[in-house]
Amino acid sequence: MKIFFVSSEVAPFIKTGGLADVAGSLPPALAQRGHEVRVILPLYQGIDAKWREQVTFVKYFYVRVSWRSVYCGLFTLERDGVTYYFVDNEYYFKRSGIYGHYDDAERYAYFCRAVMEVPAQLDYSPDIIHCNDWQTALIPIYMIEDKKTVRQLAQTKTVYTIHNIEYQGRYGSDTVSNLFGLHPGYLNEGMLLYYGDANLMKGAIYASDYVTTVSPTYAEELQYAFYAHGLEGVVTANYNKMAGILNGINTEVYNSQLDSTIAANFSAEDLSGKAVCKAELQNRLGLNPSPDTPIVAIVSRLAGHKGFELITSQFNRLMEQDIQFVLLGTGEWGYEQFFRDAANRYPGRVSANLMYNAGLSNAIYAGADIYLMPSIAEPCGLSQMIAMRYGTIPVVRETGGLKDSVGNYDPVENPDGRGFTFPDINGDELIDAVSRAVALYQDKAAWQALMKKDMQIDFSWNVSAGAYEEIYKKITG
Repeated sequence: MKIFFVSSEVAPFIKTGGLADVAGSLPPALAQRGHEVRVILPLYQGIDAKWREQVTFVKYFYVRVSWRSVYCGLFTLERDGVTYYFVDNEYYFKRSGIYGHYDDAERYAYFCRAVMEVPAQLDYSPDIIHCNDWQTALIPIYMIEDKKTVRQLAQTKTVYTIHNIEYQGRYGSDTVSNLFGLHPGYLNEGMLLYYGDANLMKGAIYASDYVTTVSPTYAEELQYAFYAHGLEGVVTANYNKMAGILNGINTEVYNSQLDSTIAANFSAEDLSGKAVCKAELQNRLGLNPSPDTPIVAIVSRLAGHKGFELITSQFNRLMEQDIQFVLLGTGEWGYEQFFRDAANRYPGRVSANLMYNAGLSNAIYAGADIYLMPSIAEPCGLSQMIAMRYGTIPVVRETGGLKDSVGNYDPVENPDGRGFTFPDINGDELIDAVSRAVALYQDKAAWQALMKKDMQIDFSWNVSAGAYEEIYKKITG
């Protein structure tokens, strides 16, 4: 099949979060399965010079953004069996930062219109256009009319993936005609209308041939107001064309046997390097050198939906146990200040690293014993998978991809569990889950058996790519 993958960010070129990881890993996995895959993204100022030096100019053309006619340059490079296209317009994309600009609606309307022009400009007829999050949500909507007038799009189907429903692309109703170039009927007849505004994600859910989310549980959760941020009715109405597919991770990058950034390599067959990594982490972060004390770690943005209110409210109870605690991340000021104070209250036991540091994150995954992730909502989550790759056992709340990827370990009732889970947003349940993990840690044989099992789980993109492939086949016939 010919698959045209559209994303506002793609690793390794430009990244702010998990969307870039998906857009950087899924297309090569599909290409390895024999498909012709092309990926398109904006040519941001933030894309490193080493990539800019590799791109070649394809052509330029003009894009209509409502009543405007706007320049578009197209550049390309080949990598890992995938053709990448970069949309060049310095007015829209030569800026510091990717998102958060006053005219993001116009910037991504332009990007979507540029994507719609590419098939005709290159005489390319994709079987699938796969769109991601609100920044590309206009494409399935534009397809309603464009597939009737553009020969190359006549047989094309659209897939729309919701990575995080919290960000929906909601703008004033006047943008429908004046900015997006759509007939007012798209608003007035309900496809885009959302409490008087235009909601691009709502429109994409209705207009797409198929909708996916990044885990099976998250797909179910989006039918409920607590998780869906107002779109629960839209999701329920379209659930017959919706599926949740658990994301994968790059198992070559996150590999305890090959990772050159950690103190010692190790594997499920030889865990000796794990102790070296732990000792190095304790030394590096000023923790007490105690090989038998479990290290509980978090690598995360410090935000309420990540469960930090639960952690801070129960922190003293948490530290009553014989553990050490390591945090890496930045975020809301109140949480940052809390962990600064905690490090002062528990010297030698708590390390608060309020920064982003990729090398330190890998050292934490490799050196910690328990990985804590009590998210209030988590569409998929990658950290728990990465932790397991390094033999660090997750403690998570049963939500979204955390529920799908972990499962509660019980030596009698559920020996197939991969970590320790709790269902409710409840401090007592959080403490209980950590306590169960700490208790098992004291049984070295049982703990190592769980570590070895987790390290051998296949979290590669090959499984997920196969699931997407089946959806593509289903809607194209």
